[in-house]
Amino acid sequence: MKLSISPSSVGGSVCAIASKSVAHRLLICAAFADNTTLIRCDELSEDISATVRCLSSLGAKIVRDAPFYRVTPILELQKNAHLDCGESGSTLRFLVPLTCMLGADASFVMAGRLPERPLSPLREELERGGIVFSDIGSNPLMCRGSLNTRDFTISGSVSSQFISGLLFALAISGKGGSIRIDGRLESVSYLSLTVDALRQFGAKIEQTDTLFSVAPNSGLSSPREVSVEGDWSNAAFPLCMGAIGKHPITVTGLLGTSHQGDRAIVDLLLRFGAKVTLCADECTVSPAPLHGIEIDASQIPDLVPVLAVVAALAEGKTIIKNASRLRIKESDRLKTTTALLTSLGATITETEDGLSIEGVSRLVGGSVSSFCDHRIAMSAAVASLACASSVVLDGAESVAKSYPDFWRDMKSLGMNICEL
Repeated sequence: MKLSISPSSVGGSVCAIASKSVAHRLLICAAFADNTTLIRCDELSEDISATVRCLSSLGAKIVRDAPFYRVTPILELQKNAHLDCGESGSTLRFLVPLTCMLGADASFVMAGRLPERPLSPLREELERGGIVFSDIGSNPLMCRGSLNTRDFTISGSVSSQFISGLLFALAISGKGGSIRIDGRLESVSYLSLTVDALRQFGAKIEQTDTLFSVAPNSGLSSPREVSVEGDWSNAAFPLCMGAIGKHPITVTGLLGTSHQGDRAIVDLLLRFGAKVTLCADECTVSPAPLHGIEIDASQIPDLVPVLAVVAALAEGKTIIKNASRLRIKESDRLKTTTALLTSLGATITETEDGLSIEGVSRLVGGSVSSFCDHRIAMSAAVASLACASSVVLDGAESVAKSYPDFWRDMKSLGMNICEL
């Protein structure tokens, strides 16, 4: 889908969508609990649907009764299940160690760039525990065998999703065990979300900087009803529009005390110079003169594309560092963010592990691609507010991966959007 986004004066309020990071975790816990769980999840996305699809293939009964998912847990695990992960890295990385621990002999089908995204060092650690995989690069990825260990050691610098997957495996199997972290642990906040979800279902987990210990249990216990909190990652896009636009923008339905790492958008926009008001369940960002800052992206990689847009309009230089993991996302986001903003007239340079951006007073507009990446597409929409002419975006449908109603919500804020 190709859209033309004309220069717009946006403002107003929009409700945060449900956090797909939280939804993945609650759905997995509910599928392996002792009783039916109602999960309030106001929005759908392709990634959430992938997890629902895979859990259903394993034997869960999951019914959508908006705004709830009704999850009837697995009574008999379906072995040799064919699990369609779509492009969802979370679905794949959470369920591979879990199915290996349970001996499900599953096959994982992947789409888009997912087959190219790394499964190491998780793969090697599972092989050490007795699992046999199909060849590297194969699609579907087949896993055979049952893990013969409950104690793991894994690098913390590649993906926190590997560690989350092992936490699910140890807690849901009831066997308990430990995960020792080798080296620096990145995306710590996402592990907090995993621990939070498992604890809601009765798991007992202790953690230090380098060790997670999961106590043996007799099974997860359903809390009967839980809610998926609002998503700070996707709220960042309208909030950044408030920073570079002409009028304030409010996002409601956000938990101010959330463990989501991308809640850091509040502090980052304040550092840029924007006016930010945070209440119990909403955040408002108003425009103000912006200035360049230095950003360590190691804990907030998903915010980099839209932060780069803000930086492109901030006076002076912004340095974004420790963002090398962006090269293994839905696109190489260091390259695609650079290509997007260069096409729109920004002064941006790609570095080995980040970006260097010199702010300009205005962007020019032009034709750009989403590179089949939802966060690049949404960043293009944010950038359009500061362009002298229209932004023509090819691949606008990619937003469905995490925020299917993005374009509807942007129109409600006053964005001028026309399908070509």
